[in-house]
This record gives sequence, structure tokens and C-alpha cells, in this order.
Amino acid sequence: MSAHARPHVVVLGSSFAGLTTARYIHQKAGDHVRLTVVDPNPYLIFVPNLPMEVFADHDPLVTMHMETVRFHDSDGTTFINAAATEIDLDNRRVTIVPTDRAGSAPESLAYDMLVIATGNRLAYDQIEGFAEHGDTVSSGHYGNKLRRKLFHDYKGGPVAIGSARFHQGLTGKPDWLPEAVAACEGPPLEIGLTMAHWLGQRGLGDAHKITLFTPGEKIAEDAGDAIVDQFLQIATEMGFGYANNTQDIKAITADGIEFANGTSLEAELKIVLPDWVPHAFLAGLPISDERGFVLTDLRMRNPLHPEVFAVGDAAALTVPKLGSLGHQQAEIVADQIALQSGAIPESKVGEAFHPAILCFGDMGGHKGFYIHSDTWYGGTTSVFNMGYAAYAMKMAFKEMYFRTGGKPVSWGMPFTEFTMDHGLSRI
Repeated sequence: MSAHARPHVVVLGSSFAGLTTARYIHQKAGDHVRLTVVDPNPYLIFVPNLPMEVFADHDPLVTMHMETVRFHDSDGTTFINAAATEIDLDNRRVTIVPTDRAGSAPESLAYDMLVIATGNRLAYDQIEGFAEHGDTVSSGHYGNKLRRKLFHDYKGGPVAIGSARFHQGLTGKPDWLPEAVAACEGPPLEIGLTMAHWLGQRGLGDAHKITLFTPGEKIAEDAGDAIVDQFLQIATEMGFGYANNTQDIKAITADGIEFANGTSLEAELKIVLPDWVPHAFLAGLPISDERGFVLTDLRMRNPLHPEVFAVGDAAALTVPKLGSLGHQQAEIVADQIALQSGAIPESKVGEAFHPAILCFGDMGGHKGFYIHSDTWYGGTTSVFNMGYAAYAMKMAFKEMYFRTGGKPVSWGMPFTEFTMDHGLSRI
């Protein structure tokens, strides 16, 4: 078979979902496809561990920086340092603009199969006053901004931590998928617990200075009522303040946060997570919902354009916007492409998408929390524990991800779930 006879698979995105998908496609489909990855950056910043780096006074642009292009190169994958700006579904072409130098001209890239793994925009620019008075830990820049404030400017005043309103697409939403009011609230829990430990370490107080807030009825509602109620009891005993049903962030000021429900919080530090918004070029396409998230079936394939797949935060089924869901979707898409290209038989294809919340969070003091739950989706799994083992597992996953270049061993996630659900989680 000639090289040109092989289907050309284009993966848009090379952060967590895109990198993992591309490497699984290479592993499962091999020479049966030509593989091209397009991303504005030849690296990723390991966002899940940013909070612990910030509170340890480490620069995450140094410690959490992972060069991705070398892993694509070792696989024989073509990497294009560019941003996707348009998709022509009828002609199966993507318009890309190279990003390594400003002023580059748009180019057209043909595909036979397309995987959309672009993530989304974190819409801090939609929060009034965020640039002047807000903080977050979702990127290297913002992590360093908060780090400098914590270790040089913070006076020991009250702290507010929480989320803006998430606007989930509802067109084509399956009945089993709930509507979320926050994109992902594991980070506020993690930041709050780590902040409380950090305050104690520096003699600045404890959890009594921190208020957690949520636009919803309950914070981290996707973890399920049993886990959330247990966490809130622990948080109350620790001294955390709690504000729910805030509806949205109206504005951030020098003195605090104003909410859409008419209430406000006084705070010196305002650490927030924003709305998660699809990239503009996906909005209005027949493959997307009314927000711009890409619609798929449980094999992560678009019903109208079966040559198009979506994984990670760009996919409408990824709710909440959680890395473990993107990892599961990456393997599903790789199986589908390997099957379609003739690399594997139907008997080798794994299961369809069955979402479950799997989350490890830092608490400071080498302790962490572990959540494994699918009750939000109608299941029966509900595990929540705190201790040293959860922290160790969180660190181990980061090391494995860096060591393997975004392609953890296939038994890694099942082994982690079994171990934490049945033993180490109690340590």
C-alpha cells in the first residue's frame, strides 16, 4: 500500500486530549494511517498540578513544562505549529495559520478523518474586573501572577474561591447527561484546601479566612450528593465559609466579588474559574451544538459527519470538563480509527464512552483527596477519601505522563481506580 493510499488523520490539538489521542492512534493504527497533529504550541503546561506548584513558590512554566513535539517526532507523526481557524466539512479541509511567527499566511490542510481536540477558551475576558483584581491558576501566566501576589503582596485578608457560570450546550444533549452550571469544580476544592494549609504554614490563619462559592445548588455537584455532603461537612468543621446559588460572577472589584444573585463577598484574594467557551471557528457548524461544542455519539463520532471525532473539552459529552474523561475518549477514538483503517478487528475495539468522575486533588502537607463517582450519570459508584495515598497517586500520574509522553499504559487507569477504591485510599 502506498503512503498516499493511507487515510490522512488530522488531530487538532496537542494538549492532554489531543496528545493522548494522537499517541494512541499511532500505537493502535500504526502505518495504516498518515497522522498529522496541529497545535499552536509545541509544548503543554501540566495544568492539574499548577496549584501545588504555585503554593510551593515554584514557577510552573519551568516545573510543569512538557515538550510535546519530540514525542510526535519519535512516533513519526507530522507536527504543524499552527492554529486551526476554519473547517470546511464538505471538502474535508481545515484552514490553519502558523503560530511560530506573527503574520503567517493561512494554509489549507486536507483530511480523511478529523479529530477535534482543541479544548476551549477559558473566558476570563468575560468577567468584569478580572484583569485588575482577579486571580486563578489555570495557566503558567496566571499561576505566576498569583504566586507573586501570595509571596510578596498578600496581607492576610479574606479569600474567595469559586466558579463563574458555565453555559453548556443543550442541543443534542442526551437525556442521561445532566446540565451543569459549573464546568469543573474540582479545582476550587483543591485550591481551597491547599490555601488553608498554606495559611497555617505561614502563620496567617486557617480555613476560616476562606469562602468557597458556586453558581449551583451544590459545589462540585457532578461528584454526587453523598460525596458533596461529606465534603461540605468536613469543610464546615475546618471553618470554611460557603456560598451557593450565586448564579454567576457579576464583577470582581478591589474589595471582593459581586454575584448575579445580588449578594457579594469581601475578599483580598479572588481566585476564580471562568465560563468555558468553545473556540469561535467551531460555532455555527452542523457538527456543533448551539454553543459550539462538538456533538458525538458514545464512540465520540459526529452523527452527521462520521469522519469527524471529538475528544476532551471540545466535545459536548465532556461534562464536567475533566481530564480523565478526555483520556477515556482518546482510547475510544484511537480504536475507531484503527478499526476503520483496517489495523484492528472489531473484537479488539474497547467499550463505548461510560463517563465517571475520577479526580485527585492536593490538600497541602503531602495529603490529597480522591473522588471516583458516576452517580451524577445514574450509576452507583461513590468513593471519596483523603490522605497521603491520594497525593502520592496524583504525583505518580504526573511523573508517568511526563515519562511516557502523554501515553500512560492502558492498565494504568483501571489499576489506579481499583487500588484507590479498595485499599490505598484509606491511607
